Amino acid sequence: MDCFVLITPPLAPKSRSVRPRLAGWLAAFCGLSVVWGALPAAAQGKLEAQYEASLSGIPVGKGGWNIDIQDDVFSAAAAGGTTGLLKSFTGGSGTGASQGRVVNGALVATGYQASTTTSKKTEEIRITLDKGNVKDFAILPEPPVDPDRIVVTDAHRRGVWDPMTASLLRVPGNGDPVTPEACHNSAPVFDGRMRYDLKLDFKRMESVKAEKGYHGPVVVCSLYFVPVAGYIPDRPVIKYLAAQRHIEIAFAPVAGTRILVPFWLKVPTPLGPAMLEATSFITTAQPPRVAKTQ
Repeated sequence: MDCFVLITPPLAPKSRSVRPRLAGWLAAFCGLSVVWGALPAAAQGKLEAQYEASLSGIPVGKGGWNIDIQDDVFSAAAAGGTTGLLKSFTGGSGTGASQGRVVNGALVATGYQASTTTSKKTEEIRITLDKGNVKDFAILPEPPVDPDRIVVTDAHRRGVWDPMTASLLRVPGNGDPVTPEACHNSAPVFDGRMRYDLKLDFKRMESVKAEKGYHGPVVVCSLYFVPVAGYIPDRPVIKYLAAQRHIEIAFAPVAGTRILVPFWLKVPTPLGPAMLEATSFITTAQPPRVAKTQ
């Protein structure tokens, strides 16, 4: 999932103050993107969802996520920002979007854009893809070179997914997609700055009920973060997330498809449990378009 509470980049400069540390942890929590295989999508569907982020039970952000899967194209877009007390001293907002084609049933992203705005700066990330390979990318303004950062090579940018498209977890087969098998996945991610792997393991089945929309089963997976390149090894946030074994993510279905998307995400942090959860999750199936004939 893309970040709905976009505060500061997770690799922000080191600081001993509470404010950057808090912002860094929340950005890292929100920035965990979930990416899974280039398997065919099924049918067509839409999702309109609203999420709330909290830290130790205190609301810190809100955002929305819209997904539209058609028979030949797809799009996904998210926007959000900080709320409450957090907004008063480290306010931020952001947007993200991806789009692409549906080729032989597979979702093939062609572009990804993200923008984050804080009290200090605005940053934009753009990625152009071609069949899973990064064709071009840019961060504006261009960040300074840090000699401690592990270099992302051309090889690291091949066979990857952008964060937004990556949020679509496809479950093969013909039965109910909300099953333990959905968690048997791993995927490579490139977010414009960093290359990392995300791995899932089945944890349990649960039932959820959004304030508006979906109520039913979700599959809960353990989520493991494996940094590959584009990061600074000594950063505490990176070390913590790489060693963490208690991150959980729950997936719910998009009606009319075999696509699952995150319903909630739980991440333990030194500041208390962080959680991103859907408050509204409205999903509808769309009938396949009928070709016009003469």
